[in-house]
Amino acid sequence: MPTVLHRLGRFAFRHRRSVLALWLAVVAAVVACTVAFGGSGKFDNTFSIPGSESQQALDRMKTDFPTSSGTSAQIVFTAPAGQKVTDPADAAAIRAAVNAAATAPQVARVVSPFDARTVSPDGTTAVAQVQYEVPSSGLASGSLDALKSAVSTSVSGSDQPGVKTEVGGAAYGNAPGKSDSDLIGVGVALLILVVTFGSLLSAGIPLVTAVFGVATAIFGLLSLTGVVAISSTAQSLALMIGLAVGIDYALFIVTRHRSQLAQGMDPEESAALAVGTAGSAVVFAGLTVVIAMAGLTVVGIPFLTAMGLAAAGAVLTAVLVATTLLPAILGFAGARLAPRPGSRAARREAAASGTAGAGTGRAANAAEAWFRQVTRRPLLALAAVAVVLGALAWPAHSMKLALPDNGTAPAGSSQRVAYDEISQKFGPGFNGPLLVLANTGGSADPQQAAGRIASTLQGLPDVAAVGKPVLNPATHAALIQVVPRTGPSDSATKTLVNTIRDDRAAIQRQTGATIQVTGSTAVQIDVAAKLNAALLPFAAVVVGLSLLLLLLVFRSVVVPLKAAAGFVLSVAATLGAVVSVFQLGHMGSLFGLDTTGPISSFLPILLLAVLFGLAMDYEVFLVSRMRESYTATGDPLQAVHSGARHSGRVVTAAALIMISVFAAFLGTDNIMLKQIAFALATGVLLDAFVIRMTFVPAVLALTRRAAWWLPRPLARLLPDLDIEGERLQHVTAFPTPTPTSVSAAASASASVAAASASASATDGRLR
Repeated sequence: MPTVLHRLGRFAFRHRRSVLALWLAVVAAVVACTVAFGGSGKFDNTFSIPGSESQQALDRMKTDFPTSSGTSAQIVFTAPAGQKVTDPADAAAIRAAVNAAATAPQVARVVSPFDARTVSPDGTTAVAQVQYEVPSSGLASGSLDALKSAVSTSVSGSDQPGVKTEVGGAAYGNAPGKSDSDLIGVGVALLILVVTFGSLLSAGIPLVTAVFGVATAIFGLLSLTGVVAISSTAQSLALMIGLAVGIDYALFIVTRHRSQLAQGMDPEESAALAVGTAGSAVVFAGLTVVIAMAGLTVVGIPFLTAMGLAAAGAVLTAVLVATTLLPAILGFAGARLAPRPGSRAARREAAASGTAGAGTGRAANAAEAWFRQVTRRPLLALAAVAVVLGALAWPAHSMKLALPDNGTAPAGSSQRVAYDEISQKFGPGFNGPLLVLANTGGSADPQQAAGRIASTLQGLPDVAAVGKPVLNPATHAALIQVVPRTGPSDSATKTLVNTIRDDRAAIQRQTGATIQVTGSTAVQIDVAAKLNAALLPFAAVVVGLSLLLLLLVFRSVVVPLKAAAGFVLSVAATLGAVVSVFQLGHMGSLFGLDTTGPISSFLPILLLAVLFGLAMDYEVFLVSRMRESYTATGDPLQAVHSGARHSGRVVTAAALIMISVFAAFLGTDNIMLKQIAFALATGVLLDAFVIRMTFVPAVLALTRRAAWWLPRPLARLLPDLDIEGERLQHVTAFPTPTPTSVSAAASASASVAAASASASATDGRLR
């Protein structure tokens, strides 16, 4: 792979105008496809599991009860102080609003609160049910806004304008979040890059290539919304991960390129060698992330599948940009990327290359200084890591998983106000009623059977109310609404659903009818159960895959085991931090939270996939330099310090960039995206600075030579992947002449060989 990437980097450098034109054409093509085939920016934010009981029942309801098979909304009417909704003037205003709502786009029917008897006991609040025949993903972009407008216009124009209205319900759940702070992460990333490189030109290149990659990935994703169900969360995840890894991958390659330029290497040879060496690590790390994200498809939930494939596509695009477009841009920059003699960047490169601080016990940079402190007292460092991560991970044992509902919607939003008002006046279960679909074909008297089922359901614990059965004699079906005493995300509601399903055999013996539990709440419970069941097997696959990949890369037993242990620690601590903030409410106000709630069911499995890939990034970029040094010198402790000297600063900068990009999305008002952003930012922080920069050097300092041991039989079986391109560096020390004029070729070859030989000699003295 290093040889192929070396040739690719040289080709892109030499044909930079053609490569740039090709990428501009690709971006133009995906933009055109978005305009031509995209679904006008429409996303599907619904949860479902094809083949599950709740989904099967919903599919059948499309035939048996079409007006109840789609999503629904709720209109909450509140009478002015001192009045009741049943007062003649208020009741007239409510009836007018109900009639107006019935004329809104895509509305199948509206049930008046006076017909449904959904008036609060104190008479101050009433709730009308708005039913659609399509799921929320089938609603046109302006349908819900039109419903709000119709209701508010009708009430404000009535003789009793004091009646207050709020519109909410399942149709408003999982609405796309809004965030105007996405560019903050890019701004912070630029600042970090300027400090890292000491050059605005060098700092701008990773941002430019990252924007190319993100634009290609996002517009490509948008072009599919017309034919494939994609959630807005999937788009946001692809954006944040694509931007973060796009900047980081370019950072690794540009850092190697500038280091080689500082040693006098020719720009073309340096760009090719940087792509062949650091680019090999980028390709390996990127493919690891792609595999982890694409692995989410095995869970079998379309919502999560779309998220995984969208993120995988963004990462794959970032890898392609880093290995093709980046060397082309390096060709446009030429020798201008080399640090100016005497500059801070030049002195830093000289120190990293070994001309200062090597072998004397002095640190060439802050990362190496920290590594020296850690390796001086490795047991103390490991104890500190265990205490810190253990304390952070402890709250995870009380983690409650569920899918978000309108109870966690932004404060002041219509759906949140409606949810809170209904919970207060009618009970939280009214926000997420269950639907029981009965097949009465085997009953002697379908109507009597439906009534008996309703009576049985009414007697179950945690049932607040049971509606009158709605019959469809033509299809031998009955639909019964069950209102729990607890909210949609409460564990007691899940228990009630399981209880009803467990009683189906007894109900069939008594009535001859079979039942299925469905509705938006039941669907969310089924999705959460599916995710919980898949969590441990997926975690085992991820950890096992990390062991295998690192065994191949580093040809060591200890290094993969250490990496897997560090990965598990960082994930546990991250989940504990998420529970502390979002479920227990600690410091929630710092992140714009006004209420607590359960953790999104898909967050743990998503966190496993994303952090696995990102952790492998840092492990490869940091430990590969250590292995390279150990192979050359045989000194295990000096190898740890060498890894910090060459890669510590760039890994630190890469982690800070990722953290800033993820943290910028904390400004969203979508609780799911906010939890994802917080988890990823926290996970990268812990993995980069606690695990990679503290746990890793401490373990390697304790194990010394055993860290790089591999049994001989296993060593013969495993291929040598040469991720860092060590063999390539030896080959390119004497580059072959370019096919131009003979004299020019000889001159270029001699200069490059001299520079490479000088760099090799310096590196040899360091080792």
